[in-house]
Amino acid sequence: MAESDNTTEGGCATNGVNADKTLVTVATYNEIENLPRLVAEIFEHAPQVDILVIDDNSPDGTGEWCDERAAEDQRVHCLHRQGKLGLGTAIIAGMKYGIEHGYKNVLNMDADFSHDPKYLPDLLAGMEPENGEPVDVMIGSRYVPGGGVEGWPFKRHFMSRGVNLYARCLLGLKSKDCSGSYRCYSTKLLSKVDFDRVRSRGYSFQEEILWLLKRQGATFGETPIVFVDRQLGSSKIDSGEATAALRIIFSLGVKNWFGIK
Repeated sequence: MAESDNTTEGGCATNGVNADKTLVTVATYNEIENLPRLVAEIFEHAPQVDILVIDDNSPDGTGEWCDERAAEDQRVHCLHRQGKLGLGTAIIAGMKYGIEHGYKNVLNMDADFSHDPKYLPDLLAGMEPENGEPVDVMIGSRYVPGGGVEGWPFKRHFMSRGVNLYARCLLGLKSKDCSGSYRCYSTKLLSKVDFDRVRSRGYSFQEEILWLLKRQGATFGETPIVFVDRQLGSSKIDSGEATAALRIIFSLGVKNWFGIK
């Protein structure tokens, strides 16, 4: 299905206009309860970034609100899609937008305040630490010292830990948090990824993109975050997507262990 981009003239980079900027991407479906406050808090903690909302034709007015805000603030842009096409494809759309518009980094976060905007400065600083080499991917990690999760039952804790161990073993990933989506990516490395070959459309995208970037020689960093379960709106997770994610990670693991391109 086609995507439409209503971004204002200020959002289209030419001649390196955005060469030193970070684009924060947020995928939405029925997030009108969260998005206005989220945008305000993103700019409170990182006023220098631009925001791209990728909206999957939300019937609750999320996309319309974004259009109105974009008309007032050239830092805000909205990419409209024709329906629910999957979290992975939404994130890819944001990455492609960041590459095409000349941004230095693309930072993805959830729309439901599970990812607190107060961690944005740490993620951005981690891309180019004062004492150390720059990294290609900085992960907001629940599973390094100082990180954690609030509001989850034991079953979900167990499943998340299990999926991370599963991905690390099969895909040879060293990051402690392979399934979280609060991350900042260098577009220089993202531009080397053939997005047409990405299999994941849902939650396994998080592991697959790390694996693809690892194959490109990416360096990774992690900074602690506390993940807080959503307070408003409803979760988009379902058991079918979770099962599909495990299958895709397994098939990628076969490629990884046998060196298949």
